[in-house]
Amino acid sequence: MPHTPVPADELSARIDRLRCAMSRRYPDWSMLLLDNKIDLYYFTGTMQEGALVITPGQAVLFVRHSFDCAVKESLFPDIRPMGSFRTIREAFPDIPPAVHVAARTMTLQKLTLLQKHLPFAPQAADDVLSGLRAVKSEYELSCMRRAGKLHQTVIEEVAPALLRHGVSEARLCSEICTFMLDRGAMGISRYNQPAAEDVLGIASFSENSLRASALDSPSGNVGTCIAMKSIGSSERCLHEGDIVLLDIPCGYAGYHTDKTITFYFGELAKHPQGALIRAAREQCVFLENEIACMLQPGAVPAEIYEKILACVDPAFRSGFMNACKFLGHSIGLTMDETPVLAKGFSAPLEAGMTIAVEPKIALDGIGLVGCENTYEILPHGPAHSLTGSCDTTMEITS
Repeated sequence: MPHTPVPADELSARIDRLRCAMSRRYPDWSMLLLDNKIDLYYFTGTMQEGALVITPGQAVLFVRHSFDCAVKESLFPDIRPMGSFRTIREAFPDIPPAVHVAARTMTLQKLTLLQKHLPFAPQAADDVLSGLRAVKSEYELSCMRRAGKLHQTVIEEVAPALLRHGVSEARLCSEICTFMLDRGAMGISRYNQPAAEDVLGIASFSENSLRASALDSPSGNVGTCIAMKSIGSSERCLHEGDIVLLDIPCGYAGYHTDKTITFYFGELAKHPQGALIRAAREQCVFLENEIACMLQPGAVPAEIYEKILACVDPAFRSGFMNACKFLGHSIGLTMDETPVLAKGFSAPLEAGMTIAVEPKIALDGIGLVGCENTYEILPHGPAHSLTGSCDTTMEITS
């Protein structure tokens, strides 16, 4: 399946949904131009350098590099080679005064190049694009279910056996990801930003899990160096008495799941703050289960956020989510999609949405404790975890 083309009827349905959504949101729209590789993959099934032009009556993928590759791997019906953006002008001589674009990911450099040949005023269509990707089709859900099953196996069953005295954070993270790759994972995680690809994930031991990172995430990591705040340190090695935080995504055929697990390397009863660590872990498990029960069609993300904050034990409120202002996030072709379980998100949840739920607690001087799983919102009843359990074995003895 990783090298199987996105079905033609899936691509056609996405274009149809896009046109309907654009007409509802922007009744006078006449052209949408997309250049981001995530958008291109979603609508055409290929990631090439080029541009996708969509009008109420046409949809054309113009490819600079590589046209041959695009034709071989995509079932999109209209793919054309492009020497420069002048090619688009030749195919669409009547460029409208306003053209909708993905403002979040289009760079000023790309916009300048486009406007050299296509004089138009850009109009953001990010709300429509993110809304379409929020509700997954059966094809997309099948990819995420496959990712989640692999994710659960490697993180819950393989990872504990890899914990050993002296292994570094970087080595542990790479070994876990190698197991994923060997079993069909795509080997990279993507974010909905112009330049953000986090190759693996993070493994953090004790105090390193409290380190701040550039991402809006409660999970911390010292990184491999200043220029790469990911994976883990090659110098920080595992010792008895360490908390092990694994926040490592898994992807399959372009689609991600997210999962975090916390281990304690040794006997927790021997740690001076063992009771506090266990209580924090139990609090996170409780909160994840509570959130999962609330993830139902019609529920409002902002209301879930407020209800869960009120449930947090006062003893853990100062360190809850390590200063982050959310509880979970939509996930799919990128890690950071919408909606988010946070203030300001008032649109009701729908069946087919997929949400990563990640309650975490920072324990000052000790480390970050928490859990995370990716959930599929069902038509009826509580959401279903795609990535396994939050209440897993915690103590791993050498």
